[in-house]
Amino acid sequence: MTDAQKTAADTTLRAPGDSPPDTRPAPVPLLEPREGIPPVVATDEALAEVVTAFAAGTGPVAVDAERASGYRYGQRAYLVQLRREGAGSALIDPVGCPDLTALGEAIGDAEWVLHAATQDLPCLRDIGMVPTRLFDTELAGRLAGFARVGLGAMVENVLGFALEKGHSAVDWSTRPLPEPWLRYAALDVELLVDLRDALEEELTRQGKLEWAHQEFAAIAAAPPAPPRKDPWRRTSGMHKVRRRRQMAVVRELWTARDQVAQRRDVSPGKVLGDAAIVEAALNLPPNSHALAALPGFGHRMGRRQLEQWQAAVDRARALPESELPQPGQPLNGPPPPRSWADKDPVAAARLAAARAAVTALAEELNLPQENLITPDTVRRLCWEPPAAPSRETVAEILTGHGARPWQIEQVAPILTEALLTGAEEG
Repeated sequence: MTDAQKTAADTTLRAPGDSPPDTRPAPVPLLEPREGIPPVVATDEALAEVVTAFAAGTGPVAVDAERASGYRYGQRAYLVQLRREGAGSALIDPVGCPDLTALGEAIGDAEWVLHAATQDLPCLRDIGMVPTRLFDTELAGRLAGFARVGLGAMVENVLGFALEKGHSAVDWSTRPLPEPWLRYAALDVELLVDLRDALEEELTRQGKLEWAHQEFAAIAAAPPAPPRKDPWRRTSGMHKVRRRRQMAVVRELWTARDQVAQRRDVSPGKVLGDAAIVEAALNLPPNSHALAALPGFGHRMGRRQLEQWQAAVDRARALPESELPQPGQPLNGPPPPRSWADKDPVAAARLAAARAAVTALAEELNLPQENLITPDTVRRLCWEPPAAPSRETVAEILTGHGARPWQIEQVAPILTEALLTGAEEG
């Protein structure tokens, strides 16, 4: 039994509604990994040793990755941490070892334990690591009804340990990585398997373990997300931009910024802020002198940079009307719910009844509404319901929108009733 398992055995697993935290013993600070900070693996020879060790290990594999969000372009991994019984912990530098396919294959049949798996899986996939089975401790915490599901909060509430919290947002592309950062990274996987085991017990107790297994399988089987359409439309402050010519300025500046950021391998926000892009769009400056007077294009910006951004503005100003972007994105699905009452009062009544039913059931099951069924799925069902609502026809539509069997079993009856009730009230 590990130290963490001993602690877990002596700690009452808390879910919402249990006794307040001040009645429990203070969490034990976790200051050092059990075997110390492992050396950073940055050569093919050292990686081969790790592959051999983890292939020979037993049980689930704790996996984590650190990115440099806010510092570098993209979401690549700059450190990968693993831990497995019989192999200990490993810290791998994906810059020195950019292809971890052999490691992924060595542990491919094992269950991978991640926290907030959907955040790390894309960057792990890029370096050749793709799980076939996984256990997501954050999602498990949500299904079990925990209000706070960050790794630190879960380890503290479930296992009674306090993790260091100071280095989550640092620039992980820094080389060499400072020792305190490496200690933090190693501790992130130190207790993941212990946390997994305790959460599995709690989910079993609540009768939700099969629900969790279905959710984990869906994450593992999900294909990579397609490229986002018109990503420039997500510029912060975009709601202020109303005219199509202004939208064209946002698009041109966003595209120019993205190209510079990619070339320099820095976060786009460090090249030019979203607020500056919106200011330029709203003001349509005729020249670089006028551009320099706008917020975000101040005295620190060199003449060449100003001319670069002004060129993007000029391209947008010169576009013919036929090439200007259309306001809003083409709708793929129902309109915003706020417009339903005018467009289709009966659909609005169905949606109100469905939302109320989902809220009540989620509270009864002690889990977040969005984990019971996604709001988008509810909206689509209510906007285009089956001609003859029944549990079978509703279940068929929910399946088509990607709902898992456990979700359909829980919500099909209440959504069927809501469709019928909403139709009567509408």
